[in-house]
Amino acid sequence: MTTQLVLRFRAPDRPGIMGIIAPLLANHGCDVRGAEVYGDEGTGGFFCRMVLSCPTGRDELAAVIEPAARQLSLEWELRDLGTKMKVLIAVSKFGHCLVDLIHKREIGQLPIDIVGVVSNHEAMRKTVDWHGLPYHHLPMDQGKPAQEAAFLSLIEKTGAELTVLARYMQILSDEFSAQLSGRCINIHHSFLPSFKGAKPYHQAHARGVKLIGATAHFVTPDLDEGPIIEQDVRRVTHAVTADEMVAIGREIEASVLSRAVRWQAEHRIFQNGNKTVVLSSI
Repeated sequence: MTTQLVLRFRAPDRPGIMGIIAPLLANHGCDVRGAEVYGDEGTGGFFCRMVLSCPTGRDELAAVIEPAARQLSLEWELRDLGTKMKVLIAVSKFGHCLVDLIHKREIGQLPIDIVGVVSNHEAMRKTVDWHGLPYHHLPMDQGKPAQEAAFLSLIEKTGAELTVLARYMQILSDEFSAQLSGRCINIHHSFLPSFKGAKPYHQAHARGVKLIGATAHFVTPDLDEGPIIEQDVRRVTHAVTADEMVAIGREIEASVLSRAVRWQAEHRIFQNGNKTVVLSSI
């Protein structure tokens, strides 16, 4: 019997990092089943993600790695790939991203455990109920502070490791955003940094763009300026209306968001200042 683990770490870049880590893993009987590394010359950071088949459990291997981690100044974690990430999804009235995430979870394409859906509207309740998931209606009639306090309480209660804003059409407070730093992904229906805020496809149409897209990014107190995880685009012509752009955009949004969620659930994403490093073979 073996355990499938993922080891990920960042460190100040220097020669010999893998020359120290790899023999430790081999001597413990680990088989490396996949590995991606990246050295960022701009920041001097070294990033690594390794998938390991290990003859022992996580704790035993962690004890082996710890001394080397101190020596190399690693920021590291060791995760069991058999444990799915707990995800809480937030949605308003548009359900295309939500439904796509649920479907991909059900067919095994997303290694996540959806612990609930939260919404400021009732629009998606029937869909969520049909899939057997908890639906939490948190309306805004009590004011933003009270609603966000209930939202945060729900995150804690469900044990959600990741909150996904799947077209959740609310601007989060700075305090809420800060508390979810690195643990909240938003899908913006535009190719950021262009056309931020409301109705970005209509803004794009007014400018006569020939490429429209969507952006998945980490949430920060700066509106629509968090580190970008994934983007995609679709070519359009002058004949495409703003409403047609919205329809095309829904398909892009769903696929971009699901990729970002999958990469986070597979522990592939590192925040690197205002950017991200995504160690993925795509």
